[in-house]
Order: sequence, then C-alpha cells, then structure tokens
Amino acid sequence: MKLYQSPKAPNPDRVVFFLRAKGKLDAVEMIDVSIMDQQHKTPEYREVSPYSQVPALVLDDGTAITESRAICTYLEGIFPEPNLMGTDPKEKALIEMWDRRIELMFFIQFAGWFRNSHPMMAPLEVPQSPEAAAKGEKAARAMAKRLDAHLATHDFVAADRFSIADITLYIAVGFARVMKWEPHKEHEHLGRWHAAMTERGFAKG
Repeated sequence: MKLYQSPKAPNPDRVVFFLRAKGKLDAVEMIDVSIMDQQHKTPEYREVSPYSQVPALVLDDGTAITESRAICTYLEGIFPEPNLMGTDPKEKALIEMWDRRIELMFFIQFAGWFRNSHPMMAPLEVPQSPEAAAKGEKAARAMAKRLDAHLATHDFVAADRFSIADITLYIAVGFARVMKWEPHKEHEHLGRWHAAMTERGFAKG
C-alpha cells in the first residue's frame, strides 16, 4: 500500500497517527505531497486523487481511497488490533458520534478561520473572507468550551477508552497553533486530556 500524505497537515496526520497507534506505520509506503507547493493539484496527482484530496491510500490492486476517516475505516478492517473504532454497535456509534462532532463542530470550523484569515493560505483560498473567518473562530472557540466540559467527567473522548475520536481531537488541537491558539492551555480539562494523550506517545515519530 502507498499513502500519499503531507506532513503536519491535519487530515494526513489523522491517518499517520492512526497507523502509529496501531503499530503499523511500517505497513505502508509514505509518499509526501506538498500542499503549499500545490503538488496536490498536478495532473499526476489527480490521477491518484481526482478531487486533489490529501491523504490518499492506494491499495496493492490499484484502488484509491481518499477521505481520512474512510482510510482509517479501511485500516481498522485490515489491522483490527488494537481496536480504535468500537467493538460492538454501541461503542461504534458513540465513537463515530464524537469523532464526527469534533470533525464538523471543531476542526472544520477552525479550518474556516485559518483558511480565510492566515496570509499563507491566501494563494489557496481565493478570495479569503473575514466574515467566514470570524464565524469559524467563534464556532471553534465555543466547541472547545463544550469539549472541556465533556472531558471534566471523562478521561477519553468516547466510550471510556482510547479511540479515533481522541486522535482526531489531538490533531485538531495541535493544528490550532497555526493561529497562535492553544485551547488545551486555556481549558483545564482539555489540557489534562491533552497531556495524557501526549504521554501515550502515539503522536511521536
């Protein structure tokens, strides 16, 4: 298998951290794609990922899978241990619920803030919108407070154990640094959770 990824970009990192948590980082060939250099928009890469999405997982039979969550679902299927997506219908639903909440209500909102206000994104987000940036920032900050309240009574994001939902949140919180925002330093319980996830070492190379 080949994984087309862009180091330090959140969606590719989601898959890389997932593989690392599985202990299967060496099971795929990593191919770097520079988003800032717009390598994801070249004709050659569009043959792999027609919508110019990174990451992309290409299987040995040539099948290409994009969308980081879909790639992780495939990897969960072929590398079932340790389980990161749920072992029964209840766990699977709770983990997916929280994973989607983080993705839609926190990460995507932050991405809107970042893409529409950071100077480095100007060539990729044309035109940038101050109104969209303000809306995204407000939503991301509000969700950080809600996540902090949730983590006040939970050691993990979902199902009372480590899962892909923790990986998604860890990636999102780390990525917030590009806007000089560190929500885990603003919120006590989010900070405790973040420190515990860092100590696990799943994010380390």
